[in-house]
Amino acid sequence: MAVYTAVDDQALTAFLTDYDIGDLLSAKGIAEGVENTNYVMMTTTGTYILTLYEQRVDAADLPFFLHLMNHCADKGIAAPQPLPRRDGALLGELCGRHAAIVTYLDGMATKKPKPLHCAELGRGLAAFHNATQTFGMARPNALGVASWGPLFDDSRDQADAVIPGMASLVDEELVALDAAWPRDLPQGVIHADLFPDNVFFIGDRLSGLIDFYFACNDMLAYDLAICVNAWCFEDDLAFNVTRARAMIEGYDAVRPLSAAERDALPLLCRGAALRFCLTRLHDWLRVPEDALVTPKDPRPYYERLRFHRSVTSATEYGL
Repeated sequence: MAVYTAVDDQALTAFLTDYDIGDLLSAKGIAEGVENTNYVMMTTTGTYILTLYEQRVDAADLPFFLHLMNHCADKGIAAPQPLPRRDGALLGELCGRHAAIVTYLDGMATKKPKPLHCAELGRGLAAFHNATQTFGMARPNALGVASWGPLFDDSRDQADAVIPGMASLVDEELVALDAAWPRDLPQGVIHADLFPDNVFFIGDRLSGLIDFYFACNDMLAYDLAICVNAWCFEDDLAFNVTRARAMIEGYDAVRPLSAAERDALPLLCRGAALRFCLTRLHDWLRVPEDALVTPKDPRPYYERLRFHRSVTSATEYGL
């Protein structure tokens, strides 16, 4: 989540006349994240999240994201629900952007995940994967392995100025991962961005998943690898095997991993680290000057990538 487009009170008040959610009391931009413009709104009927879709979000993908959230809610997965306008549509237009309003979820993101949070996340991710097996829509992963080379092409000339030696290491990884990337692991709808700030807890209990705007169809175990990267490293970038073990065991208790998925986990973790390193590098070099957003530093994911390159067996992740 982030703020790229400033919305004034007059425009927002006019926009809300298409919804049956009462009168606007307040609206505040949410600065975290990198993709879309988001505001938390209070009206006379409650609290809601307003999203204006920016940057990499293709308008043609929006029905997939919005219907996926509704599907999750119908299946008992705590997720925001898009609110229909008075004409029944889930999308409107605000300040020249496609926009939607979704329900507000109670809970807080954890800044310092503990093993019990990781176990809850593992169980929640597996439940999400199980629930979406019956989702009737599909979306290819626009940031899958085939996209990483072209994405890096746009930043290669500046990469070494950000991290010395980055260009040669990434080029080496692109070749190695393209050759070894698994093609036959179980597939389904993945969240693809389940970072700690996209997971809410009440106490130690998982209370909701948010920000579905990278969701797509891909390997289910790749989604788990993304979470290992996002949740299982300390601030000093040391790998926390206790968190990883708790997460993977939590996941496996709800959706058992196949032997092939377990064996592929080190490779999938390398790929996940590279994917986020490259998108963060791209955004680091291209943040609009007037955007109220803090770009994500690619360095932590570069160091994660270097760690995963040294892993020889999934046992090193606590399996």
